[in-house]
Amino acid sequence: MTWFKRNGLAMVSTIAAMSAATSLSVALANQDGNMGQQQQKLGVTTGEKAPMFTLKDTKGEKHSLKDVLAKEETKAVVIEWFNPDCPFVKKHHQNATTMTALAKKYAEQGVVWIAINSGAEGLQGAGLERNKKAIEEYKIDYPVLMDMDGKVGREYGAKRTPEMYIISKDGTVVYHGAIDSDRSARKMGEINYVADALKAHLAGETIATNRTQAYGCTVKYRN
Repeated sequence: MTWFKRNGLAMVSTIAAMSAATSLSVALANQDGNMGQQQQKLGVTTGEKAPMFTLKDTKGEKHSLKDVLAKEETKAVVIEWFNPDCPFVKKHHQNATTMTALAKKYAEQGVVWIAINSGAEGLQGAGLERNKKAIEEYKIDYPVLMDMDGKVGREYGAKRTPEMYIISKDGTVVYHGAIDSDRSARKMGEINYVADALKAHLAGETIATNRTQAYGCTVKYRN
């Protein structure tokens, strides 16, 4: 009888411990799941709807992504995350005319090109006056939008400059990643992913490479 009592109590203790462990596992799993969802909400990538936004450019004019997409002549929107003092941005704006040449080429086909600077005031490449000057230095003929609180950059999950997004007419991200295939701060890549993606998208074809890893400086958020 004593044996049954002792072993019965042991079994109850074991079951209780297993139940607690299971509950903890479920709790952790739920926690991980929630964290995953939160991380997903902080960024957007290929196949997902692009967050809508309205930002002012360096002249104080407002630009609404929703309004731009609604225009009949708009076929796609390219967003370039920008920091004029980042060496990787200089590669494509100072050493070459990668961005401005592509923007000009595809403007005739209904592609709207915009840059966004999500750097906080006082940090590298940020601030209204610095970006006004950069537009002149680099002869940029498309708007540079100021996102100094970083809200739009965080919604997109932009981490690098340059980091590129192509948004289709219906607001879907159809390309996200690097501008080209060479991750150095000087050498130009043999493959320009954005050019290839735009060419295919405008032709109604499948984009062969719709997701790459952006390279460059970190976006200079406040925190």
